[in-house]
Amino acid sequence: MKKTLRHLEVQGKRVLVRVDFNVPMQNGQITDDRRIRESLPTIQSLLERGAKVILMSHLGRPKGRRDPQYSLRSVAERLSELLGRPVRFLEDCVGESVEQAVQAMAPGEVALLENLRFHPEEEANDADFARALARLGDLYVNDAFGSAHRAHASTEGVAHYLPAVAGLLMEKELRYLGSALTQPERPFVAILGGAKVQDKIGVIQNLLPKVDRLLIGGGMAFTFLKAQGYEIGRSLLDSDRIEFARQVLQEAGQKIVLPVDVVVAPSPEAEAQAQVVPVDQIPPDQMGLDIGPRTVARFSEIVRPARTIVWNGPLGLFERATFAAGTRGVLQAVAESGATSILGGGDTAAAAEQLGFADRITHISTGGGAALEFLEGRTLPGVAVLMEG
Repeated sequence: MKKTLRHLEVQGKRVLVRVDFNVPMQNGQITDDRRIRESLPTIQSLLERGAKVILMSHLGRPKGRRDPQYSLRSVAERLSELLGRPVRFLEDCVGESVEQAVQAMAPGEVALLENLRFHPEEEANDADFARALARLGDLYVNDAFGSAHRAHASTEGVAHYLPAVAGLLMEKELRYLGSALTQPERPFVAILGGAKVQDKIGVIQNLLPKVDRLLIGGGMAFTFLKAQGYEIGRSLLDSDRIEFARQVLQEAGQKIVLPVDVVVAPSPEAEAQAQVVPVDQIPPDQMGLDIGPRTVARFSEIVRPARTIVWNGPLGLFERATFAAGTRGVLQAVAESGATSILGGGDTAAAAEQLGFADRITHISTGGGAALEFLEGRTLPGVAVLMEG
């Protein structure tokens, strides 16, 4: 366990907070503000205790140069609305003018720095850049779990120059994901979906010894079906991972559960021609785009008595209504199970939101890559550097 902002005396102090405001944008407008809303408990706690709050984040991939489409100005405006108080937007994240603006702040005020990635030194974890950021604060709080797997100046470097603790969102992420991996209430069921086996090898290897059942759907299921000798038509295939899938299936025995039927179509666009077929009858000119109703029933039967559920990756092409039934059906079972349910990964979170189950899940992780690496059992640089509790 790491120290959190609860361990800090913050009255009158400048608290430099790394948040994850890497929100989706379209034509300069925020299309989903969940990551901003998730940061509110930490910001409000610091403000209530009389801190001067200096927020920093990245947005998108501006490749180390100033790019107006990746400015955090509109994020400052949305945050101001959510907090119900002004949020001062600073035109840069380091430099004399920024330092002067921060020095002039009064307790209870909030400032948001411009996009950290306008400077190439951020992603390079440049020591001078980290020191320049550290000059803006007396204390450092990392609340950006979604960036904790990156050793950048704002996530790892700055913690070497200031007392460094976890924010409330970071604490929540570590508590839910950590307890699922180390002290799960049983039965413990993991659900893995998404496109590629390659992306989930580490997760499979780390979770298999820990879980009671591992349910596999999404595009990655077809590599496992191929490893069992089934013809999969034009479905997604990680041809380099067939041998890995075969070995995993041999070692895991009954622990791994694969689809027994799938929804197929000639292409994702050909929704009108979709049909349900058993996994041993996938036509050569069709591709699997969702798990079928018998698989939903089978997965749901395993999920309902579970006490801990970890889910990463949708079970079908949920963005299209014809191929959303599998993910929706299993989400329904997860919601009804009463288990501690943890969803990780951007697509999985988007599916829960879009299909109307977000408020019935115990914890939806804000970290895509970070959650995946955590489930792989890897050390996250942005967490490792924080003070021990």
